Amino acid sequence: MSNTSLTFIGGGNMARSLIAGLIADDHEPAAIRVVEPDAAKCEQLRRHFGVTASADTQAMLQGARVVVLSVKPQVAAGVCRALAPLLPASAPLVISVMAGVTNVSIQHWLGRSVPLVRAMPNTPALVQSGAIGLYANAQASEEERNLAEEILRAAGLTQWVESEADIDAVTALSGSGPAYFLLLMEAMEQAGIRQGLDAETARLLTIQTALGSARLAMESDESPAELRARVTSPGGTTERAIACFDEGGFSGLVDQAIAAARARAAELSAELS
Repeated sequence: MSNTSLTFIGGGNMARSLIAGLIADDHEPAAIRVVEPDAAKCEQLRRHFGVTASADTQAMLQGARVVVLSVKPQVAAGVCRALAPLLPASAPLVISVMAGVTNVSIQHWLGRSVPLVRAMPNTPALVQSGAIGLYANAQASEEERNLAEEILRAAGLTQWVESEADIDAVTALSGSGPAYFLLLMEAMEQAGIRQGLDAETARLLTIQTALGSARLAMESDESPAELRARVTSPGGTTERAIACFDEGGFSGLVDQAIAAARARAAELSAELS
């Protein structure tokens, strides 16, 4: 894949994270082009990554095998309609990282059928540690699915879903998920301070505990429930804390929050269609 010609439409944070990951994986910078109307951003992209960046959409699309749509969802319709007459006749693979924008909408705006992969990344993709849900339409071949997965793996872990509707569930679970963990970390940090720790100690211990717990869960064959049980000794401090969480309805609140996020994701998709 190192010489696959990629064109990013939009040079924002998600595009930059993917470009950084691709180059770290030895993708040729010369094979990466970015359409970006902001001249200062173009200069930054050229300087930081050695890629070609320009506001000239037609020039940036020439010979592109893969087109990555990485603009804000609110401008997706206009951007896709402007792209429509400029896309190569060979129908390149289109990868969309635009939240809430459906396959049907993109194909309608482009005015043609194209192989398309929708990706739902999350903010840890900015440090190549994202969790990315993927959905491919019927026009995408197995080779194109593999190519899309290889590209998106530059930003983190990838996981396919069978139905496009499942992207809303991905959005609710992992797309918004970093905020849930950060909310818990924020609460733990403040609780540590209230128990007498200085702010820096509480911050560092909270962050390392979150990092270590995630790594333990990732590298273990045991489920999170099993790992939690192993550190919850009968009559101990952890058991007392877990009992407080249970009394407050912690699991039910998480379930309600993720259901609410999924419902909102579906609403946003409808609004953008």
